[in-house]
Amino acid sequence: MPPAHSRAPARFRRAYAPGVDILIRRAVPADHPAIAEITVEVYRELLPPGGEDYLRTLGDVPARAEHAELLVAADTGSGNVVGAVAFAPFGNPYAQITGPGEAEFRMLAVAPAAQRRGVAEALVRACLDRTRELGLHRVALVTQQNMLTAQRLYARLGFVRAPERDFSPVPGVLLWAFTVELDEVA
Repeated sequence: MPPAHSRAPARFRRAYAPGVDILIRRAVPADHPAIAEITVEVYRELLPPGGEDYLRTLGDVPARAEHAELLVAADTGSGNVVGAVAFAPFGNPYAQITGPGEAEFRMLAVAPAAQRRGVAEALVRACLDRTRELGLHRVALVTQQNMLTAQRLYARLGFVRAPERDFSPVPGVLLWAFTVELDEVA
């Protein structure tokens, strides 16, 4: 039996545009170029000057897939990847701020053409579901202060600021932390 962290999450559909459904599933290697393109495109506009090194990290999807669980939102009609997220339970190399009993997600990105249609929420909910499947009780994340749309989504889903977990990965960049207790999420 594969380790618990390698099992695929339950698949589910969520409408993100009239007449179009998405399927949340584990990424496969064929998805890596699309994940890289979407993630780099989205974060390029959000990173502070000098963020080129992080863009290279965002584009290196095979390295991320070696350690984190990559989930994608795929358009069920075309099969095209329209969003992705990296899921990392405590102890995973991609988990930056988690403790025992927690998981975290990172590098959430949705293709610009699919934004504001529920794709990000479906990916976050898939991470919450995956956390429950693993028997964990809390999800944590960090986000840049300027990612206001993401922060509104997190607040709507019950995440609260956890300033004691804020950190600075590089000088001049402070990442804000948020957590949610799974028993508080519908």
